[in-house]
Amino acid sequence: MDESTLLQILGIITLILISAFFSGSETGLTAVSKAKIYKLKMGGDKRADLVTRLRMDKDALIGTLLLGNNAVNILASALATSLAIRLYGDPGVVYSTIMMTVLVLVFGEVLPKTYAFYNAEKTSLYVAMPMLFFVKILSPITKLVQIMVDAFMGLLGMSKKNADTLTATEELRGAIEMHHREGGVVKRERDMLGSVLDLAKTEVGEIMVHRKKMLTVNIDQPPSKLIAQLLSKNHSRIPVWKDSPDNITGILHTKSLLKLMQKKSGKIKTGDIVKLVTPPWFVPETNTLSNQLLQFRKKRTHMAIVVDEYGDLVGLVTLEDILEEIVGQINDEHDQAPTSQVKKYKSGQIEVDGEMTIRDLNRQMDWNLPDDDATTVAGLVIHESETIPVVGQKFSFHNFTFKVVKRKDNQITRVAILPRKKEKANG
Repeated sequence: MDESTLLQILGIITLILISAFFSGSETGLTAVSKAKIYKLKMGGDKRADLVTRLRMDKDALIGTLLLGNNAVNILASALATSLAIRLYGDPGVVYSTIMMTVLVLVFGEVLPKTYAFYNAEKTSLYVAMPMLFFVKILSPITKLVQIMVDAFMGLLGMSKKNADTLTATEELRGAIEMHHREGGVVKRERDMLGSVLDLAKTEVGEIMVHRKKMLTVNIDQPPSKLIAQLLSKNHSRIPVWKDSPDNITGILHTKSLLKLMQKKSGKIKTGDIVKLVTPPWFVPETNTLSNQLLQFRKKRTHMAIVVDEYGDLVGLVTLEDILEEIVGQINDEHDQAPTSQVKKYKSGQIEVDGEMTIRDLNRQMDWNLPDDDATTVAGLVIHESETIPVVGQKFSFHNFTFKVVKRKDNQITRVAILPRKKEKANG
């Protein structure tokens, strides 16, 4: 073997190794977790900072990777073809094509990409510095190429501005769902994490205690009767009203009342109780839960009265209501044993209270019923049917069949739901 042949063979091997470097770098830098790199960067890892800089300028990075990879692959193929023709004549073109396809595919693409995929963090940190060097050196060429690409995209009516991008919240939600499907996150934890992400888009009006279910007391009634009512309700804070139940005048803390009773040996007048009432805090029903939670912390209070856009009473919300949106129902020793709002049948059909929220139903049954236009199951049936249905009526929408089981006046109190797939199987 003469010196020229040896140099060509060494050149081909070197170019394939460089191709492997670019291929592995591409996979490592794109597959590595942004969260891991950010954590390493905050810990002072300079290589992680380089990875972040490379990923921030995606056009330059992709352009450099493609330019470098294609250039070395084409050059390696050209050298191999030249060598094969010199050794075997015209058939050498076929031999070099077969040989280089195998070498580039196995050693220049699949092998380095596979390694980088399963060792993305290690690979990205290792190649960060040399890749930054190549990005800077090849930047004039990659910028020219990018200008040409942008021009052709413009002619075709395409634009990078219209590219599909995910928000940080969507990425987190997708990662949580993926780990749940793969068994890394149990359903309870998935629901909790998902609820935390939902705080910014869920409004107070969706979780509040409706005015019809509010436990309130009349401040004008005799002290003995008022105290008896407070002790029977097992709540630490009770809204009080005057003249009309819709006229909430303040919040009475039972702990303060008990201290007063002890101080005055139980001899309390209405005026004494009135002095204990703190001014009510009114909040709009459109307030998001994340904002409401922040306000609860700032004001150091646990209860707020919810009003609509006209200032009319619609309900109340407490700190516990928001916490229960995250961790689920919280019961203490005074609460009744919790009962499931969902009654399940072997046929796959379930029955739920009409006032059950769609979000709670989705979490419990792992469904995806929409809650954009209605908050409760009854509200969803009314919205979709565009009527107040009577008992026994059935409706099919969103791949479910809904049947009104009970109704009180104009309020749907009980609904049966059957997934369409189960319905077909039963039929």
